[in-house]
Amino acid sequence: MFKTILFQQFQRSPIQVLAKLSAFAISASLFVSGCAPQANNNATSTTPTTVASPTAAAKTDSPAPNATGVKLRIGFQKSATVLFSLKGKGILETVFQGTGGSVTWSEFPAGLPMVEALNAGAIDVAYVGEAPPVFAQAAKGSTVRYIAYDPYGVESEGIVVHKDSPIQTLADLKGKKLAVQKGSNAHYLSVKAIESSGLQVSDVEISFVKPSDGRAAFEKKNIDAWAVWDPFLAAVEVDGGARVLTSAKGLAPNRGYYLASKEFIEKNPETVKTFLNELKKESEYVKKNSAEVAKFLSPALGVDAAILEKAEKRRDYAILPLTEEVIAKQQDIADTFARLKLIPQPIVVKEAVWDWK
Repeated sequence: MFKTILFQQFQRSPIQVLAKLSAFAISASLFVSGCAPQANNNATSTTPTTVASPTAAAKTDSPAPNATGVKLRIGFQKSATVLFSLKGKGILETVFQGTGGSVTWSEFPAGLPMVEALNAGAIDVAYVGEAPPVFAQAAKGSTVRYIAYDPYGVESEGIVVHKDSPIQTLADLKGKKLAVQKGSNAHYLSVKAIESSGLQVSDVEISFVKPSDGRAAFEKKNIDAWAVWDPFLAAVEVDGGARVLTSAKGLAPNRGYYLASKEFIEKNPETVKTFLNELKKESEYVKKNSAEVAKFLSPALGVDAAILEKAEKRRDYAILPLTEEVIAKQQDIADTFARLKLIPQPIVVKEAVWDWK
């Protein structure tokens, strides 16, 4: 059943809440591929993929890491387009093998178990959305650091309703059922959207569900609205004719973040810069070739290329250092989750930012 009231969930202790969030994220499957068998730290280590990449070239003109034998362990999800494209081309392997190093890829089903692995020292770098870094930094003894951000795009997440729904404005959500994945970017969007309409979060019946369950509930009309991100958003628009009640525009930044452990940064600062340089080049490629990238990702994700192309065209790509404005927005997310008692204590985001300029 989807009758879970938001503030009832928040009455648990912070530790219980975070534990539930972690367990929830670990059990969540990817949109189309399902969870792979899990190894330690909720990840599946993989060797370099042999899947055909958008381009055959695997050459790089990036400077090699300044230390020999560096082993870079990357956490990723298949929906992380830039990392998945780099993995397919084997570019990072070429860079690191040239100095006797190596690259290991560990796949995760969601952002929360990935940042837990980063905090535990099981991986060195990762890419996640806005919310997981907040939970990571709030954990005792956190070593997670922001190293760059990806603009992603405000049109790449939103709240959808059925095409024949009487809900026309955000204020119309009062007393309605809204589904969202707890602790996600879309959760933050939901809070900001509800409060922007003059409502209290308690005025809306919130159901916490993973995306695959959210889609099923939406299609069966067991819920009135669904807050979600691409490619789930694009899929329900194309396949289900859903109407976007609001995107994140004016409500939430919807950025992605590249993270690294404090220890890895301190030992290998030039390696981190090399990694960021390769990300930058690949970001520029995928930004200019959305149709080709969509065709490349389609068989791996099991999503129709037309849906992926729709999602790719409305998102942005870049590898940028965190500015004061970006940090301030991320701080608001942290403060919101602290206010709702989703994290055990308030945090200062700026304390976890690495300045690589």
